[in-house]
Amino acid sequence: MAEKKEYKVQAKQREGRGKNDARRARRDGMVPITVYGGGSETLAAVAPLRDLAAILRSESGRNTIFTIDVEGVGVSEVMFHDRQIDPIRGRLIHADLTRLVKGQKIEVTVPLHLVGEPIGVKERQGVLEQIIREIEIRCEPRMIPDAINVDVSNLDVHDVLHVSDLKVEEGVELLQDSDVVIATVGMVKEEAEAAPAIEGEEPAEPEVIGKGKKEDEGGEG
Repeated sequence: MAEKKEYKVQAKQREGRGKNDARRARRDGMVPITVYGGGSETLAAVAPLRDLAAILRSESGRNTIFTIDVEGVGVSEVMFHDRQIDPIRGRLIHADLTRLVKGQKIEVTVPLHLVGEPIGVKERQGVLEQIIREIEIRCEPRMIPDAINVDVSNLDVHDVLHVSDLKVEEGVELLQDSDVVIATVGMVKEEAEAAPAIEGEEPAEPEVIGKGKKEDEGGEG
């Protein structure tokens, strides 16, 4: 597993708890956060939006383990448990962080990435369809993968890949039902062919209004 970037966020205890205090913090580029778990008291604080947003944009995203240093309280290893995004501006406006305890397993959701070109696509013009794009797992925080890669190169037309077919590292437990379908290769339905033309029959021409006018010209006089 590739070495991951270490993130450290400096935070301050939150003095006010009202909506006006939260709005004021956001205007100053800060995000209200709640830190809990790990055998310590729940803590209300504020942290820089730019730092939290950078973590969420990283490869491991919401599953990133990072350090938060709350002024006057101390340092904790944490992960995002929940987050609230402004639906209009798309900005983080609140986050719940959970403290991590060494040796304690947690449950998270990670992406599923399909790898390779299926035989049924390459040789038989099939179409690969991914049914689920993420999966729930349980493991120690430091073992959380950025994603689980799924090799689909051996899938032929009508073959189905299930959760039971996944290969994960020792210590990682899959929580999804084993019979859940991850991906399959299907065939594209051919479009109905147009009705064949009768041999020797020419396509009908559209009726032209006024056809034969030249033949009538000069007939009166």
